[in-house]
Amino acid sequence: MKKVYCTVLSLMVPFLGFAKSGEDKKAVKADTAVVTEAKDEEEAKGAFAFSGYLDSYYMANFNKPASRSNMGATNARVFDQKSGQFSLGLVQAKVAYTNAKSEAVVDLTFGPNANMGNYGNALFSTALAIKQAYFTYKFTDKFSMTAGQFGTHIGYEVIDAPANFNYSLSNLFNNGPFYHAGLKATYAFSDKASLMVGVVNNVDGLGDNNRAKGIISQLYFKPVNNWNVYLNYIGSNEANTDSLGKQPDGFYQVFDLTTSFQVTEKFLLGLNAAYGSQKGDYQGAGGPVGTESWGGFAVYANTAITDNFGIGARYEYFNNDNGVRGLLTRSGLGTKVNSVTLTGNINLADGHILVKPEFRLDAYPKLSGSGEEQQFQDSEGGWTKNSQTTFGLAFIYKF
Repeated sequence: MKKVYCTVLSLMVPFLGFAKSGEDKKAVKADTAVVTEAKDEEEAKGAFAFSGYLDSYYMANFNKPASRSNMGATNARVFDQKSGQFSLGLVQAKVAYTNAKSEAVVDLTFGPNANMGNYGNALFSTALAIKQAYFTYKFTDKFSMTAGQFGTHIGYEVIDAPANFNYSLSNLFNNGPFYHAGLKATYAFSDKASLMVGVVNNVDGLGDNNRAKGIISQLYFKPVNNWNVYLNYIGSNEANTDSLGKQPDGFYQVFDLTTSFQVTEKFLLGLNAAYGSQKGDYQGAGGPVGTESWGGFAVYANTAITDNFGIGARYEYFNNDNGVRGLLTRSGLGTKVNSVTLTGNINLADGHILVKPEFRLDAYPKLSGSGEEQQFQDSEGGWTKNSQTTFGLAFIYKF
């Protein structure tokens, strides 16, 4: 209706110059009031938006592991875990309602990857999970608050396959938080700088495993045009309460840097670096008596060859020598990995269909010693490989 009112008013403007009576002036004011009321009414009512995607993939593993698993000894992959078969990845259905002062989002995920990305918050054993469910209220143009469950602010990559250039996810993503439940506030100093601070239950859990609360924060700034920088943090006591209901000492924290620079219209550079540390129990899985750390970095370079085809590379180094995260050897000791990923992006159907061919190499230290088992399985079921090479195709439809 706003477009209709504005059109009518624009047609009247040439004739308004000939107005001679007070009645004519009143008519002009009345038409202006109608336009203003229509605009205010539309903003107050808001609008719904429905979006989502589905993704599937085929992954070939050149080691031809007997188990057809890409996981290696432990957690070598996040989602694309199976080789030698067509696999369903994730199906998303997202509904958002937005008006001038608020926004509400319900974001549901289905399929095999739903539980992997939302463990601790699955509605059914293999089918449905709440990815996000939150609302935001804008107190002013600069200050807003968000309550509910929301995706983590940590890291360069996100859980959504269409949003990442690479299909397989990094070890930094795999070993960091996925989501949080709590309350956060954001203040925008300008369009080039903002600060977010929040309180959350814990890491990757809808319910809290203890009475302590985690603190999250993010400082965003744009030093120059086309360069975005995010300084992220989370700190939380993740130790389970003991049998007497007391809170043991424990601490988990991550410092994270995420930055991207659009060098040209077609060429993007990105960087993610993280340092984490842990002391004490981590959600019932145990942990070091003293403080132990992990960390790594990933470098990204993406370029658009044509309007419908692009290619991108990612190099990553991840170090978990202290063994406090999930990336371990067969014997349960800490390890480290160098990974190289090369991904193509093919856009079809006006960008609704994405086809992503991808080559990935993961190389771990070769373990020496008699009878020592390596990181990956061979075609006969033996653990004889310290590296893994995969080539796959991802098929994504977004709407």
